[in-house]
Amino acid sequence: MSLLSVETLTLRIGAKEVLHGVSLGLDPGEILALTGESGSGKSMTAFSVMGLLPQGAVPAGAIRLDGTDLLRLSEREMCRFRGQAMGMVFQEPMTALNPVQRIGDQVAETLRVHGTPRAEAEARAAETLARVGLDPERIPPSRYPHELSGGQRQRVGIAMAVALRPRLLIADEPTTALDVTTQARILDLLKRLVREDGMGLLLITHDLAVVHGIADRLAVMQGGRIVETGPTAGVFAEMRHPYTRQLFAASAHRAELGPRVTHGPLLEARGVVRDYPLPRPHPFAKRDSHRAVKGVDLDIRRGERVGLVGESGCGKSTLTRALLGLEPPTAGTITLGGAPVRAGAKDRHLRRRMQAVFQDPYGSFDPRHSVGRLVAEPLHLADNIPDREARVSEVLEAVGLSPDDAAKSIHAFSGGQRQRIAIARALVTRPDLVVFDEAVSALDVRVRAGILDLIARLSREEGLAYLFISHDLSVVRGICDRVMVMKAGEIVEDRVAEDLFAAPEHPYTRELLAAAPVLPEREREAS
Repeated sequence: MSLLSVETLTLRIGAKEVLHGVSLGLDPGEILALTGESGSGKSMTAFSVMGLLPQGAVPAGAIRLDGTDLLRLSEREMCRFRGQAMGMVFQEPMTALNPVQRIGDQVAETLRVHGTPRAEAEARAAETLARVGLDPERIPPSRYPHELSGGQRQRVGIAMAVALRPRLLIADEPTTALDVTTQARILDLLKRLVREDGMGLLLITHDLAVVHGIADRLAVMQGGRIVETGPTAGVFAEMRHPYTRQLFAASAHRAELGPRVTHGPLLEARGVVRDYPLPRPHPFAKRDSHRAVKGVDLDIRRGERVGLVGESGCGKSTLTRALLGLEPPTAGTITLGGAPVRAGAKDRHLRRRMQAVFQDPYGSFDPRHSVGRLVAEPLHLADNIPDREARVSEVLEAVGLSPDDAAKSIHAFSGGQRQRIAIARALVTRPDLVVFDEAVSALDVRVRAGILDLIARLSREEGLAYLFISHDLSVVRGICDRVMVMKAGEIVEDRVAEDLFAAPEHPYTRELLAAAPVLPEREREAS
């Protein structure tokens, strides 16, 4: 008998049916990957299993865990199942964790609500944290979530989910925001827990390379339906449904960059250092500092397409803030076209020449303003713009949107369209350099392919120079001419992209490439 059996599950929210006859099964010790784009119904399927549906949602069909139909249980009965029989790991651990509670107490709470005495719960919590790779000597249970890295916070989330050794674990995009080496460690941890505890793992992800490396079986979801399912190797080999083929093609997509054409220096950094003060251990102690960036030199020429990769905490974001003039370097110089870049300087001309596109486009927009006003916002940096509406219409068309979209609100657009609007806002001042900071990491594979094609087209047609920062090595390889690898605040390798990927010289670069998940060679060529 299957551990988990979902039988013709339908889900209605208000007048809209969002799941249509979903059926899938999961055996003990098996990993089933559920993949598809945003809005396909993956998370709603998981929430239906966990009994965490929004108010007004009406499920029908059957969801059986070890023979028990979960849809027939009361909320009180479901509370006994959650944590004990099934656990869930969420995508963003910082929002899933209590920021004012120590991590050991949060794991212990999972045990205590199921009747474990306090002393035993604290001991088992410490043991579970150690089991998921948080060494108590380095990361004691007394730490708070904000004192941990993203990968460490995700390990705490996993510890909370597996503390009671559940029979079923659901992981909803557990590695989406993580760098490749941290992602590999989290996936190895999940595989080990499945092997040691014999539990079933339902892994929800849009990353098909991750699926290939971990899943026994694969179910592809589109529009609230399972359109293809089977052993992972079989689905990769056959790809019977057109949607499955589209997902694979988008995952292997390489943008058409065109020839590399550069002319003259643009951005130059020499000996850039950035220190941050550390808290004093006591009021009279000397304040120490942490050196996040250690004497970095870099050059970007006009029209050049440069990538920057590295693990979380390596100094990428700190260096980027210094390059953009958002934070002052402790030492060193940064110039754009020969003019110094200084944090706090009110140099409108310099600001106009360098723009940024961030990871979360919605978070960088004021939802009260129209798209036209949002896109036109940087134009205060430019002088003598006689027709601002015409400039806004021009950049909206350049990113594949309509001038009529200027009158709409930002919430009326999808994630991919919002990112296009963010790119339009960056282009409206006609900058010399755009910094893309994880600009496609949160997007579905097909939407991501469209954004990468847009960036490549702007480079070919407008001669746009950019610095593309990402933890996804396959994306960087397809969108950059040159790649810099950063580790512990230093650039350890800086080479032409194809040369770096074909024969990496630095051990850390080889480690990054070895950790990156890949699609099977045969399927990648077929795509």
